[in-house]
Amino acid sequence: MKTITLQIDGKPVVVAEGMTVLDAARSAGIEIPTLCDSKEIKPAGACRMCMVEVTKGTRKRLVASCVYPVEEGIQVVTENDRIVKNRKLIVELLWPSWTALGKSMGVTSSRFEPGLSECSLCGLCVRYCTQVAKKNVVYFRGRGIDRHLAFVPGSENECSSCRQCHNLCSGGWIVTHQGTVEAD
Repeated sequence: MKTITLQIDGKPVVVAEGMTVLDAARSAGIEIPTLCDSKEIKPAGACRMCMVEVTKGTRKRLVASCVYPVEEGIQVVTENDRIVKNRKLIVELLWPSWTALGKSMGVTSSRFEPGLSECSLCGLCVRYCTQVAKKNVVYFRGRGIDRHLAFVPGSENECSSCRQCHNLCSGGWIVTHQGTVEAD
């Protein structure tokens, strides 16, 4: 197996080719916060909480570490002012769903009008239902600020009887709405 050497927070890290930056950081004992990450499900980069700064040559940019593949010689910074500012913005946008995380980051309120209080739109339930349970009964409907979870018509009872994704839903939407929300 081919190995890749990269720098994470100034530390050389050697990992297997094909890993993500998030997995490489974890293998080096470096924690990066996540909201939509689960070992059972393919990463999607949905929440952007795992954002890091990657320098490749002369180009420097913010990327979602859970989906960004390691590359030879890249330099990764897991925390700086720019990254922290973006993570705090994410928490504010999801307020009040993630108050505990917010408080740990120094965020105690949001300058934005609260939206859904139970669903952070992380997609864990949708991806679990599709990839692991193979039921395909919950999905995202709409776009932008109109995006919300919905059930495939007639599938609410199947969701109620399955319950496999319940432990993934940190906000509790899927638990409190299964079988009670009209399918779209």
